[in-house]
Amino acid sequence: MITTDLTPGSPCWLDLGAPDVRAAAAFYGAVLGWEYESMGEGEDMEGGMFRKDGKTVAGLGKLTEEGARSAWMIYFTVTDADATTQAVERAGGTVRVAPRDLDDWGRMAQYSDPLGGQFAVWQPGKNAGFELADKPGSLSWTELYTSDAAAAREFYGGVFDWQFSDMELPGGGGTYTLITPAGLPEERMQGGLMELPKENLALAGGRPYWHPVFNVTDCDAAVAQVTQNGGSVQMGPQDAEGVGRLAVCLDPSQADFVVLTPTES
Repeated sequence: MITTDLTPGSPCWLDLGAPDVRAAAAFYGAVLGWEYESMGEGEDMEGGMFRKDGKTVAGLGKLTEEGARSAWMIYFTVTDADATTQAVERAGGTVRVAPRDLDDWGRMAQYSDPLGGQFAVWQPGKNAGFELADKPGSLSWTELYTSDAAAAREFYGGVFDWQFSDMELPGGGGTYTLITPAGLPEERMQGGLMELPKENLALAGGRPYWHPVFNVTDCDAAVAQVTQNGGSVQMGPQDAEGVGRLAVCLDPSQADFVVLTPTES
């Protein structure tokens, strides 16, 4: 489970780059019950924070990168963003945004793994990351779709020292690799990675991509809000044994995410 005990290698933040900030704020407000707080003045609403029950859960900003797709960026906690950057480069990754300070909030950097999957890191300053996790309307899991699971394990294991364990999906669905931060017990699993053919990664042009899984109280009701507010559903809603009821969704700008109503313990 993802928690707000943001230990090294654990997810600590996520933000969305959207072509229309106002529309994205309205969409996720309807689907996840988020309130949007703009960080700027005026009508343009170039960026800000999402809150749930008064607690910060994610960020939102204007998509400005030429040719980039709208997508969620997941950040992982590190103690030293500069050392992590060196580890990324040694492991064959690419630095997209070099480490830089965001005032006294913390230090961030963004990368691509060797096959092109994008991710980011956060070295906390006075801000550690999100204030709510694994509760309705917040991040509960992270997931990487990649065309080479072995290469992903080698790269991310080298960068973050993650622990991995494999499980076979029912019905011959393949192998799913579970991810746990270094030194933590399995109940602190934070995500997974799954190998898919490149043709199944068309959303990112055949490159790997990370996406967030959001906890919701009623998966079917959340999916209804997705479609009523201009989004679409790639898969589900469907029940996953031992996991819960889930659906893979796209927002109106084609950013992908999952909604999950977990199985009660």
